[in-house]
Formats: sequence, structure tokens, C-alpha cells
Amino acid sequence: MSRRNLILIVIILVILTAGFFAYLYFREPATTIPNEGGTNFFSDFNPFGQSSSKPTATTPPEDISGYEPDELSEAAKKLTRVSNVPVAGYTLFLKERYKEINLTPALSQGEEGGATPSLPKNPISLPTEFAPALRYVDRATGNIYQTFVDQIAERKFTDTLIPKVYEAHFGLKGEVVVMRYLKSDEKTIQTFLGNLPKEVLGGDSLEKNEVRGSFLSENISDLSLSPDATKIFYLTPAGDGVVGTVMDLKTGKKTVVFDSPFTEWTSYWPSAKMITLATKPSYATAGHVYALNPDTKNFSRIFGDINGLTTLASPDGKMILWSNSNLRLNVYRIESRESTALGIQTLAEKCVWGRGSEILYCAAPKSATGFTYPDTWYQGEVSFSDEIWKVEVETGNTSLIADLSLVAKIDGVKLALGNGENLLFLVNKKDSYLWKLELE
Repeated sequence: MSRRNLILIVIILVILTAGFFAYLYFREPATTIPNEGGTNFFSDFNPFGQSSSKPTATTPPEDISGYEPDELSEAAKKLTRVSNVPVAGYTLFLKERYKEINLTPALSQGEEGGATPSLPKNPISLPTEFAPALRYVDRATGNIYQTFVDQIAERKFTDTLIPKVYEAHFGLKGEVVVMRYLKSDEKTIQTFLGNLPKEVLGGDSLEKNEVRGSFLSENISDLSLSPDATKIFYLTPAGDGVVGTVMDLKTGKKTVVFDSPFTEWTSYWPSAKMITLATKPSYATAGHVYALNPDTKNFSRIFGDINGLTTLASPDGKMILWSNSNLRLNVYRIESRESTALGIQTLAEKCVWGRGSEILYCAAPKSATGFTYPDTWYQGEVSFSDEIWKVEVETGNTSLIADLSLVAKIDGVKLALGNGENLLFLVNKKDSYLWKLELE
């Protein structure tokens, strides 16, 4: 190649190189997109937070730090239906069960210093405890069911068939049952007193469970249980009147303690020294309530001349809760002979006294009008939807505990408190199912 051509090639290369660098220097810079995502490998697969467009305005979430559950959810937590069958009566008792224990094997030192599980060489004796339980009678069959209070799991305990039981009582810590029903003629009242089979730890029974017992006199018009559940008081026809008998459930001994030419009585046994006898209530008739001492047989009038009178005596025998034909609830103090209005509208029999006679819990209708109680309620012409109210008897203070209607339409009867008085049990008059309400 001639020297002239070489110089020409070099000049051309210099011109091209200069032109290239001039292009890079004067060209408009490209727009870059900032990386809003992560900088690691996996961030390339995350579709969130990497959009090139400006994010739209969003509404921040509401502050729920002060959120309060609605009334329905709170009521549902406290109120539980216990029975899967309509009940004729129920009782609370203590039932033995195995305690829950941790059976995780203990760790022992291995040959090379490692921890290895070790099991006990001797059989483990499982500890037991006595826990509150419920026992109740199925209205349709007379079968008895039971469940622990803290673990509702209904199990049949007996299978003796007694159809259409309309009233049942349990005595002797739930070991004896009294069932009342009509014979096939639909007129004669039968009262059956039965002994329940023994409990089997870890189960209900190893054999077929039968209730064995005997019948009391026919046509017992009224029956009540003593406060310690060791005796019953009942009224039977005698000529044109009635006689009242106390029966010891342990020994079977019977003692006549009362007789009257008047036959329409309702009894209640609140304390050892007092059985109350009230005339059957009606809005059209003035009612009266009397006290009977079962030991001395002394019979005396407490108060009366009140239409539609229903009563519930206190456990200490010093007060009578009463209501009239317009459901006005009052407390009558026997010693001072004075009544105090409580400001609640319900029937006395829809209440329960606390053990110390200082507190009342009542199932009170949310609305009730008219002056024909309790007749229309007894006859089923009127049905209530209840709230549960607590009454401090001494001060008269009242407080709403629960609105049952938020969960179910319940017309509460047969109220009872748990041993610690932190649970309330009641039967719905509408369908006879048993319910549990947590009070605390």
C-alpha cells in the first residue's frame, strides 16, 4: 500500500471516531424509571409496588383499636342451649371425671449425653376431679340425659321408657328422680319415685341403665322438694279436702304434716322450717299465701287479698317475692309486714333467689300488657320474650344482665343458679329446652 493511501485511511478513521463521540455527547438523555421494588432476585417476580404510573389516592383503613363487638355476638357467647330434647325437670350435681394431664414423656440423659424420652415403668394412676354436671328428664320418653356444665356433650344415662312426663324433680344429689305424668285415661296423675343407677367413672354405665322404683299415691295435686333435696312434700286428696305429707327420700318414712278442706294449693319449700302454701293464682280471684312449719305443723297466714298472686319465698324464710295480675313485682318482708316494689314486670315464679337472699335474678318480658295474668300465660294464650334482670334486694338496684331475644325467643321458667352463682340455668316455656347463661 502506498504511503498516500495509508494516510487517507487514518484520516477517515479519525473522522469517524470523532463523529461517534460527538453523537454521544449531544444526544438527548433517555428517561429512566426509578426502581420502587426490591433489589434482590425475587423482587423481579413481585407485581406489587413496581408500577411506572403514579399511584391513585387510597382511603386508609379505619382505626378499629376501639372496636366493640355487637350485642348479638356478645349474647351468643354467654347463652348456650344445653339440651337437645325438651325437658320435664333438671338438677345440678357433682360428677367425677378424669382430670386432663400432660402425658409428654420425661427426658433422661442418654449414653452419649443426648436427651432421650423415658416412660414411667409403673402404671400411671390418673387423677380425678368432681365437676358440676346437669341431669335432666326427656319429656317425651322419660329417658334421663346428662352433661358436664363446662363441656356440653349430651349423653343418655337411662333408657327406662315413661312417655309424656310433664314434671320431674331430682333428689339426693341427683340419685333419685320423681316423675309425674298422666295415665292412659288422661285423667289420673301418676307419680313415680325411682332410684338411678350408679355412676361409672369414665363412662355412664357398663350395663343397661334402668330406673327402678315405686309409685306414690295417685292424683297427687302438688309436690315440692326440700332445699337440701332429701325430702319431698306433696298433697293428696282426702275426702273433700287434701292432706300434706313429708317423705324422707333416704328412709322412705312418711309423715302427715298438713290437712285442709281447701284443695287448690301450690307449695314451695324454701327453707328447712318453712313450706309456703299459696292459693292457686287467677286474675279474677284474690290470692293468699301461708307458712307451714313441717316440724311443728304450725300453719299461719302471711299476707293476701291480691288478685293473680304468685309467690317465691327467700331461702332464709324472711321474705316473699310476689307478683299480681298486672305482673308488678314486689318483695314482702315477713317481720315488718311491708312490701317494696322492685320496678320490674314479671311473674314471681320466673325468678330465682341467690343463696344469701340478697340477690334476685328474674326472666322478665320485654313487653307485657293487660291485667289477666297469670291465667293467659298459664293457658298459653300469651308467651313472653325475656330479658334477664338482676335485683339487689336491700337497695332495690336493678341491672340488665342479658337480652335473651338477641339469640332466641325464650320465655324463662324453672330458673336455677350454679354453685358459684356465676351461671344461670332456665327452661324455655315455649319448647321446654334447657339453656345456660353466663352471668360473669
